[in-house]
Amino acid sequence: MIITYHDATCVRISAGDTTLVLGPVSKQSKNFKPTNFGADVAFVSLNHPDMNGVEEAGRGDKVPFAVTGPGEYEVKEITVAGFPTKSKYGGSEKINTVYALKFDGLSVLYLGALGNTELPPDVLEMDSPDILIIPVGGNGVLTSAEAQKLSVKLEAKIIVPILYDDKTLKQFLKESGEEKIAPVDKLTLKPRDVAGKENEVVVLSS
Repeated sequence: MIITYHDATCVRISAGDTTLVLGPVSKQSKNFKPTNFGADVAFVSLNHPDMNGVEEAGRGDKVPFAVTGPGEYEVKEITVAGFPTKSKYGGSEKINTVYALKFDGLSVLYLGALGNTELPPDVLEMDSPDILIIPVGGNGVLTSAEAQKLSVKLEAKIIVPILYDDKTLKQFLKESGEEKIAPVDKLTLKPRDVAGKENEVVVLSS
């Protein structure tokens, strides 16, 4: 599995011939640039131009399968459960879907633009995720302090912060006791790589 970060809440995950994109930026976004992925599956956590660009997730004739809200899905050997939560990203309260994925032998919990630390009981009762993708920037999503507390609660093996700027990332790393971490371009993982890890922060440059 290879994970890369592309600004806002946009994360690309690929393994073999399958590419997923979570939170693709749309052309209507005034804050971020859309990226063309040629994705097989696109996940939209929040209906906002910064993160609902399913059209931009395809390439040429390739149209991704769109997952746009709560429910259970199975596509391309990926099992997915989506759970409704709340966000105030963009100013008004909206439904934000948290996605729990099983893909390439690893479990990924993607929180999208989660606005507070309240998660549905079904999410909290799950096994600890191998990879937790969590917003840390405030402004309608989790603050750095909230994100750090929730990360510890979820007992993730690896934590990937998103929706950050220099200030909020620095604060999150300070809260996590990981101030010396240097960003990397991509995260490459196999199931054996996460064994024994706990709350290890990996910063992906966008």
